[in-house]
Amino acid sequence: MSTEDFMDQLKTQLAQAYAEEFLETVRGKCFDKCITKPGSSLGGSESSCISRCVDRYIEATGIISRALFSSQR
Repeated sequence: MSTEDFMDQLKTQLAQAYAEEFLETVRGKCFDKCITKPGSSLGGSESSCISRCVDRYIEATGIISRALFSSQR
């Protein structure tokens, strides 16, 4: 395996690990914030709360990523 292939594989594994961690964090934080009484299905307000929570988390992550990458230039 060449160094380039190894680096590509490492980048892929890191991206996958980051995505899994991101999903777990969002799932935990948004569930704790939005689901007050777990049941067999989500209510309308719970569903919209989760949607807004995930959207905000994704937006915040994007802002942080852009800030980090722009400061590295």
